[in-house]
Amino acid sequence: MSPKVKTVRVHAVALFQIVDAYEHRNESQQRVIGTLLGSYDLAKGAVEVTNCFCVPHNENGDEVAVDLDYAKSTTELHRRVNPSELVVGWFATGPDVTLLSTLIHQYYQRETKNPPIHLTVDTTLTSRNFGMAIKAYTGTTFGVPTLTTGTMFPPCKLEIVGYDEEMVGLRLCNRTKTSETGACQVPADLESVVEACGDMRRMLKTVLDYVEDVLANRRPADNQLGRMLMNMLQSIPRMDIEKFQEVLNGDMKDLLMVMYLTMLTKTQLSLNEKLWLL
Repeated sequence: MSPKVKTVRVHAVALFQIVDAYEHRNESQQRVIGTLLGSYDLAKGAVEVTNCFCVPHNENGDEVAVDLDYAKSTTELHRRVNPSELVVGWFATGPDVTLLSTLIHQYYQRETKNPPIHLTVDTTLTSRNFGMAIKAYTGTTFGVPTLTTGTMFPPCKLEIVGYDEEMVGLRLCNRTKTSETGACQVPADLESVVEACGDMRRMLKTVLDYVEDVLANRRPADNQLGRMLMNMLQSIPRMDIEKFQEVLNGDMKDLLMVMYLTMLTKTQLSLNEKLWLL
């Protein structure tokens, strides 16, 4: 297998779908498998997984039966909805790669023009830190030129990413951890601004503590992290404090005006509805 794939970026939505498929599996199934959809960026050696779906299968000892017709038909339906999503590999729940993974991987090698990836999600929570271990592999065949003797699964770098819309949903889901009822409401615009400012202050404090520790020789310096901080500082436009406060206050006034007009419109519509009923 070509070693071009070095990084696998998995969107949180795909992970939610994998966990949901595992929770709704049949009682006789120990794990679930499925197809990963996304896109390739071989120039950067990366694969981005944006979607997935579960594929029915049955395992019995050293034999595995996969519903290939269902996999092909579902893939075609996904392509009609989103033609840019391609088959990039497959997933399986469980902590490790099994002996049957080679047979399933061979099918996805025929379905993709590029190297397919294999994603494992430990839904049994048996990792050392009692978390959900997520690992990504690329299948590599080995043997003599005229005869293949086996397949290895070397690990590759894994990143959990998401669009801005997905991150908003993730932050909202994170609120349910501290909710007594297990539910939460979408915060108002002004509340979101206050929370964002609080998060920014905490992150800035973390950065300042790191810089102070490095200057005081309490921790070693990281060149890569230093370059990231330098790029961040260079991306900030140079502006006087008075000018910055003027721009910030202007944006805040615009936000408050929009909120006022929205509430006024809602009140007007509510009054018109009640007058119409009378």
